[in-house]
Amino acid sequence: MMKLDRVYEEKVYAGVLGKLIGVYLGRPFEQWTHERILEELGQINYYVNEKLNVPLVVTDDDITGTFTFLRALRENNFDSNITAKQIGQSWLNNLIENKTVLWWGGRGHSAEDTAFQNLKDGIHAPMSGSIETNGEVIAQQIGAQIFIDGWALVTPGDPEKAVELAKKAASVSHDGEAIYGAQMVAAMESLAFIEKDINKIINESKKYIPNTSEIYKVIGELQNIRSGNSDWMQARQFLAENYDYDKYLGECHMIPNHAIIILSLLFGDDDLQKTLMIVNTAGRDTDCNSGNVGCLMGIKNGLEGLNKGPDYLSPIQDRMYCPTANGGETQTDALTEAYKVINTAKIMNNENIVQPKNGSRFHFEMPGSVQGWRANYKENKNISTHVQNIKFDSKIGNRGLEIKFDRVAPGVISEALVDIFFPQELHELTGRARERFFQSYNFISCPLLYSGQTIESEISFISNSDKPINVKCFINIFGKDDEYERMNSEEIIIYPGKSHNLKWKIPSTEGNPITQVGFSIESEETNSGSLIINHLDFTGEPNCSFYKPKHIGYHKRGVVKSKAIMWKSSWVNAVDKWEVGARTFRITKDSGRGIIITGNEAWKNYTVSAEIAVQRLTTGGLAVRVQGLNRYYGLVINSSNKLQLIKVINDVEILKEMDFNLEYFKNYNLSLKIVNNNLSAYLENELVLEYEDKKNVLESGAIGLVIEDGTLVTDEIMVK
Repeated sequence: MMKLDRVYEEKVYAGVLGKLIGVYLGRPFEQWTHERILEELGQINYYVNEKLNVPLVVTDDDITGTFTFLRALRENNFDSNITAKQIGQSWLNNLIENKTVLWWGGRGHSAEDTAFQNLKDGIHAPMSGSIETNGEVIAQQIGAQIFIDGWALVTPGDPEKAVELAKKAASVSHDGEAIYGAQMVAAMESLAFIEKDINKIINESKKYIPNTSEIYKVIGELQNIRSGNSDWMQARQFLAENYDYDKYLGECHMIPNHAIIILSLLFGDDDLQKTLMIVNTAGRDTDCNSGNVGCLMGIKNGLEGLNKGPDYLSPIQDRMYCPTANGGETQTDALTEAYKVINTAKIMNNENIVQPKNGSRFHFEMPGSVQGWRANYKENKNISTHVQNIKFDSKIGNRGLEIKFDRVAPGVISEALVDIFFPQELHELTGRARERFFQSYNFISCPLLYSGQTIESEISFISNSDKPINVKCFINIFGKDDEYERMNSEEIIIYPGKSHNLKWKIPSTEGNPITQVGFSIESEETNSGSLIINHLDFTGEPNCSFYKPKHIGYHKRGVVKSKAIMWKSSWVNAVDKWEVGARTFRITKDSGRGIIITGNEAWKNYTVSAEIAVQRLTTGGLAVRVQGLNRYYGLVINSSNKLQLIKVINDVEILKEMDFNLEYFKNYNLSLKIVNNNLSAYLENELVLEYEDKKNVLESGAIGLVIEDGTLVTDEIMVK
């Protein structure tokens, strides 16, 4: 096993970036044939999204699944002996049916959807993905390998453990040859941490799959072709004649795609651009295959390898999206996800976690990392503004984000910002581009910042002049018709060579979600220099109310409805219906439990309150420390005339209850307070239930409204 040192950390970051590069490169022409790619695009040497009028950075199952399914370790105390059943339970906690992560192609068609339906029906993994349950055709599709990189990232230089975990994870939805493909990818990526020679990596990894398997056979055949032959096109033709899609039943079989991965690695000459060119130009499930190859190459060759050849990194700016039931983890970036992986590995191995710059949300502590920050040129902002990662030594770190500006002056403003809720690029899509994006995978997200919380940042000004600059921190919210509306901090005057510790408590946004944070730079005289962000974090608990913003108004017949939808989109919606009319929240789950969620994992100690009316239900009420669909504490009204404190970790546990005379359509004022591991429930502002949780405590999380088998309504939800 590789030592979990700084070298390991950089390789994880490079692996995450490589995964992103590969997916974004191959996504626009996913499932195209080799012939069509050559005819319409030529060899794929760089991003082609603009040619096809689609955004570069998008939601994609390959990315989301890779980093979502690894949460199973976090949800099970980072136990390296995690079971397939536990990983399957994590699917049910994080996935919103027909909305997030998977290709929801239907039971008996999509392997993942089939497995999900099995899990819902109580068929636990590994039976949920087995040939016995689903048949060979469904069980041996590609999905087993496309999500597997994370398990290798937490087992560096330990292919045996990587293969073990990969088998468990893959068996949730797959079996047979699909398992072997996943194990092969996991073994190769684990070995890539400690071995440079790709041929040795492939040979060593083959030992972990049966030598009687078809995958083992095709790998050997490709190795034989490669011996003394450098023509990858000839090898691809061999695959087309012997292992193409027409040789297998089902939508997207493992063998043809795994073979293309091996092809690119054998013929890529250890060059990132050439290897990615081959895996993408060869066609078929390009984003999946390219993502696995990019991750492996990133791990093996590190950040240095990613920076050879064309610049793949600047266009993506670390950006990635992971939409799941945990909406506070949707808007993320490569560095944030890399450190989640790094700390997962450290905890699994009983080592202390690393929290760069005291755990700041934006810390930039890897070469090249900008964590989604970019210059803003909208509304005639200064185009001579550039954002980049630089070496910047401080008491708590060694790197920072430079906002380099030239000739700001009265009326000439430089700005840099970052999206923290809904990406501006996607919000501005129109026409066919917007339609294509939203037809693929839903973007479900919660903001990273709410009213009542505080932005804390250390900024410095570097310049050759002696003139100060005027700096404001700002937030952009979605206001009327979802147009950006700005709120500014007090102006900060900074002189060259000086630093400033910013603390800005966010005022009420009146129900409108915060979507961007940034800095604007002005000067009373023409001025040039660099504003350095050492770190930026969102601290404290929220103090805000959630309700229909006043600019929405009430819907009237014949009157054009407000275009604003982002206030509602800032909630994860995992119910059957959410009607906004006279009441802001009228949520319905026709059968089973549903929930709507807002907030994120940073929330810990707070009180959530609402005046709730029940129209019909089995249970329903408030939820705190929500960590998905099946992980939260709740204060619920029960149709059996009970008011209950509950804890949900996969199953419902009643912590404490009292008799309660339920009247339908009557308003009840409920509050649930959580401080550390103590729960306090209030009815009509009177303390009625208390409980101290001492086992498997849910330590942080969002808020929610829960409903089971019915409908509940409220006008406003308050958290403080």
